[in-house]
Amino acid sequence: MKLLTDKIALITGGTRGIGEAMVRKFAAEGATVAFTYVSSEERANKLETELQAMGAQIKGFKSNAASFEAAEELIKEVIAAYGRIDVLVNNAGITRDNLLLRMNEDQWDAVIETNLKSIFNLTKQILRPMMKARNGSIINVSSIVGMTGNAGQANYAASKAGIIGFTKSVAHEIGSRNIRCNAIAPGFIETDMTQELSEEVKANYLQNIPMKRLGQGEEVANVALFLASDLSTYVSGQTISVCGALNR
Repeated sequence: MKLLTDKIALITGGTRGIGEAMVRKFAAEGATVAFTYVSSEERANKLETELQAMGAQIKGFKSNAASFEAAEELIKEVIAAYGRIDVLVNNAGITRDNLLLRMNEDQWDAVIETNLKSIFNLTKQILRPMMKARNGSIINVSSIVGMTGNAGQANYAASKAGIIGFTKSVAHEIGSRNIRCNAIAPGFIETDMTQELSEEVKANYLQNIPMKRLGQGEEVANVALFLASDLSTYVSGQTISVCGALNR
């Protein structure tokens, strides 16, 4: 039997990079998948059509995770469509890199709202349904940068570090209800974001990665699959790094 058979999963930011890899992996492992997008409607429709043609139960929802009201409506919509949500993956995220001396308030606020407030928004809305079911897995996508920091990414590092503290706290609060909450901290993964980096910057990063390569989205998705499945029923409050032994 597939690892996620009969599970209902909601994945935010599911049309590109790590999010898309998770959508594909979860669908392949038998989950009914709801995923969100904000502006990539064409990509969302293409992904939905492709996976439905392969027999997957999947649907895209246009929703801004940074909005508390939109998150509330999203959870209601998904539960109305499928009856429940067993797995929530908080993956939506952006970067607005700049040295702190040059960073403006909008760059700070945009990253904090999209990367960190979104996790509060969705987790807040899913807790009551999961508590009622006395079951659930919440997976928050942080970053190795949230542990190490990185020049030019004070806003991004702060948001991703906040996710780790949030995850541990929520795991303490809801553990008695048989709900798990864990974080994944990817290192430098080959995505649209990293493709924008210069070859010189990539080479500098590779010097600090003992495995001497960038990671793949599927490698992060494999860890998410473990945390979403019943293979991890006693794993909670943890942060799992997927970073090729990155040492910074």
